[in-house]
Amino acid sequence: MAAVPAEVLIQALLNGLIMGGIYALVAGGLTLIFGVMGIINAAHGEFLMVAMFAAYFAANLLGLSPYASILIVIPLMLLFGALVYRLFIAPVLEAPEINQILLTVGLSLLLQNLALLAFGGDYRSLNLPLSDQTIPVFGAVLTVPQLLAFGLSLAATGTCYAVLRFTDFGRAVRATAQNRRGALLVGINVQRVYMFAFAAGCVCLAVAGPVLLPVYYVAPDVGSLFLVVAFIVVVMGGLGNFLGALLAGLLIGVIEALAGVFVSSSLAPIANFAAFILVMLFRPAGLFRRS
Repeated sequence: MAAVPAEVLIQALLNGLIMGGIYALVAGGLTLIFGVMGIINAAHGEFLMVAMFAAYFAANLLGLSPYASILIVIPLMLLFGALVYRLFIAPVLEAPEINQILLTVGLSLLLQNLALLAFGGDYRSLNLPLSDQTIPVFGAVLTVPQLLAFGLSLAATGTCYAVLRFTDFGRAVRATAQNRRGALLVGINVQRVYMFAFAAGCVCLAVAGPVLLPVYYVAPDVGSLFLVVAFIVVVMGGLGNFLGALLAGLLIGVIEALAGVFVSSSLAPIANFAAFILVMLFRPAGLFRRS
């Protein structure tokens, strides 16, 4: 095997960290929902697709940059998440897990086909003036949208972690996740916590969707691509572990990028599954969670 130039390796590592930051943000919303309610949301990828389309049309119809559209997409996704919780999730909270999974799978198919009917199957993307601007980093070259995507993803993930760790709402969420009956006994409105936790998981996507637009495409099936990686990140980070999802997301991004250099870009996703299988064999509780 020919030696890989240092510049190529650094470029791959930085690209992997950037995608890993986005993976972590997407997975953060998924692990928040599971950690609080114990529900595996199979429609999480389609929620990301909704956020991406909202940012896309905000850019095309209102002339906003994708980064400015975050201010519009966040309240929209907050309301969307609360509505989905009230209509679909709340009625099945006490149902068997298989019923919950089937419901979210059905919701996923519904959203994907509604988007296909409304927008067609074409891939759409945004070309920004910033896309042509590059910044040298350790001998590699990164575009401004890549750096903004990484910075905003980390900032949003850090903000979510700080809210969960240091606010009264975060304490209520953690108390509910640890012991639902105990939370009820101390006066916490568990149903309200569930609704806001579900909506907060959607708000993570309200940042991930717009920052993805300048570096990725949007289509009705885009969510399924990120959902698979998000599930890998959530399990590797430890189910319900928000900080673990961040570290696992960065790790998966780097693994995927290095596999594209040393193996093949078309086979890079296989490296994610290989890492996932190894973790399940030797660390079934996740890399960042105690057994």
